[in-house]
Amino acid sequence: MTAIHGKYADFEGLRAQAVALRREGLSRRQIRQRLEIHNNDTLSRLLEGEPPPEWTKRPNAKDGTRLKARELRAQGFTYDEIQAQLGVSKASISAWVRDLPKPAPRWTNIEKMQRLEEAHSAFRASRDEERRQLTSDAFQQVGDISDRELLLLGAALYWAEGTKDKTYARRESLTFINSDVGMIRTYVRWLELLGVARHRMRCSLHIHDSADLADATRFWSEVTGVPAEDFLKPCIKRDNAGTSRLNRGEGYRGCLRIRVANSARLYRQVEGWWGGIAAGVASTLR
Repeated sequence: MTAIHGKYADFEGLRAQAVALRREGLSRRQIRQRLEIHNNDTLSRLLEGEPPPEWTKRPNAKDGTRLKARELRAQGFTYDEIQAQLGVSKASISAWVRDLPKPAPRWTNIEKMQRLEEAHSAFRASRDEERRQLTSDAFQQVGDISDRELLLLGAALYWAEGTKDKTYARRESLTFINSDVGMIRTYVRWLELLGVARHRMRCSLHIHDSADLADATRFWSEVTGVPAEDFLKPCIKRDNAGTSRLNRGEGYRGCLRIRVANSARLYRQVEGWWGGIAAGVASTLR
């Protein structure tokens, strides 16, 4: 032990005073001021073995969390569940509760599978509802369609789905084929805007032989307003034996092909409209 000189020479007497003050409940700072001890090492030696008073102890921030973790573990909670509730690491949880017995499983394997399926079902239902809401919100954003909007929309629709003229295959006429009812209705309404009468619309079905041809013809006749008896000879595709296709269920009615008679001039106009749309979009990118 290092020798103490000067006012600290009577170490034992000074220690007795320091210990007495400590047992009265004084803090280190209070004892330092009372005895005029300015050396921390000396003060520590004087108080060696004497615990600090309770009021000077800083509470451990995790004491309450540790007790709660032990309570949850005793109730049968897993580490993951305790972590989710308390927001602490699994390492801390393990250190706090490792002496407690491992809880018995709360659910049988069958119950676990049922709970998992219920969770999946709830997730799918939530996801489907979100999809429906997104579609509904987008639908409301559209509103009424002006004639100009329909003109441009129809030109773009045709250029995406209709037949186009090629230098190696001259096709200067409007011919459109699709199975989507909304597309067909939009296309027919666009033709009306262009002044195309129903008698110029040459309709024919492209359909598999497993479908009800008469029912499909009636359906597309109602959609287009073209009499069923005016439909041209259908193009029927033979189904291979044993094939089962998901796109030919109860609502399958094939594809409708609409060719507009005497439409070479109209085709060139459509080509021009589409060119104008593409050029207008390109100008916004400069």
